[in-house]
Amino acid sequence: MISNRPLRTAAQRLPALGALAALSLFLVACSDKKAAAPPAGPAEVGVVTLKPQTTVFTTELPGRTSAFLAADIRPQVGGIVQQRLFTEGATVRAGQPLYQIDPSTYKAALSSAEAALARSKATSIAADATAGRNAELVRIDAVSKQVNDQSQAALAQSKADVATAQASVDTARINLAFTRLTSPISGRIGTSTVTPGALVTANQATALATVQQIDPLYVDVTQSSAEVLRLKRDFAAGRLTRSGADAARIKLLLEDGSPYGHDGRLQFAGISVNQTTGAVTLRATVPNPEGLLLPGMYVRAVVEEGSDKDALLAPQQGVLRDAVGRASALVVDQNNKVQRKTVNVGRAIGNRWLVRDGLAAGDRLVVEGSMRVKPGDTVKAVEMDLAALTAAAGKAAATGATDDAAAAAPAGAAVR
Repeated sequence: MISNRPLRTAAQRLPALGALAALSLFLVACSDKKAAAPPAGPAEVGVVTLKPQTTVFTTELPGRTSAFLAADIRPQVGGIVQQRLFTEGATVRAGQPLYQIDPSTYKAALSSAEAALARSKATSIAADATAGRNAELVRIDAVSKQVNDQSQAALAQSKADVATAQASVDTARINLAFTRLTSPISGRIGTSTVTPGALVTANQATALATVQQIDPLYVDVTQSSAEVLRLKRDFAAGRLTRSGADAARIKLLLEDGSPYGHDGRLQFAGISVNQTTGAVTLRATVPNPEGLLLPGMYVRAVVEEGSDKDALLAPQQGVLRDAVGRASALVVDQNNKVQRKTVNVGRAIGNRWLVRDGLAAGDRLVVEGSMRVKPGDTVKAVEMDLAALTAAAGKAAATGATDDAAAAAPAGAAVR
């Protein structure tokens, strides 16, 4: 019997060979189409043209509030407290009575001093008359010169006794007045440390109460001595100018982070540096008409340091840093080629860096697409809307996005 298996194998191979030929034709066609596709254009990057602008520089410093005036009420004479004449926590006026100490012993001392004064005056009258007569008699040798001298000395002594007695009366009157304690200033009074019936002594260590004037209020903030030196150098070099002729303004942030409704004025800077903290104390006055601020509160003060009319601010998306922290930036030149520049940046102003060196006004800073290009590449620069870029960066920071993604904004919304 003759086998027909080889014939079947050849027949089975025919469809496979046809499919292989069709695939080869398809690949050749695709290759021709790819070769015929036009070359890709330059990469598109978003840029911001740097422009100088007037910028007011501020710094946020920690601080504490303190009373504008404060007076501890202490007795200047001893005795039993008879009355408390104020309501704790109330507002008192200067000269308003606060406490009454038992005055009976001081009244008696005043009466005794007044009696001694009257006796001294009577003695002085008699001595004056005797001295006058002897002065006439000595002229006609009716009395000796010694007697006349003694009478004149007695008159001088009696006048001195009168002066001493008058001083005792004044002292007794002052001590009697001290039995009624009054407020030396106007302000709010705190809690009382004594009640009627308590024994107090003159000039005791414990104050009976404290009166504080809290409108306006002092705010004491601290700034490092290094920052103070930097500011002085900037002012001396002309990089910064004073914000105005008046004292610098400050704004307060309360403990919960909310802004305070009244601006203050910086009064002076301390003249010595704290050896422990290396900080200088700055004092400002802040209006407090509603009494919202209380002495001893923790606040943060935003202090105006000065202004620069030619400040150059670069968006933070456009400033890159290497592994060791050196800052650089990509800029697009007049020929639309990318260049890398080493930059020196200072403080952060919002979401932008203050450029100290390396960039100039008119530079087109790459803020979007920097990961897709390298120095020397020819690119298509698209001017970005700085407001839209700022909003996109803030949204990205809130969601934890990467810097490059934060810079990306819809093309229609970002291009001017």
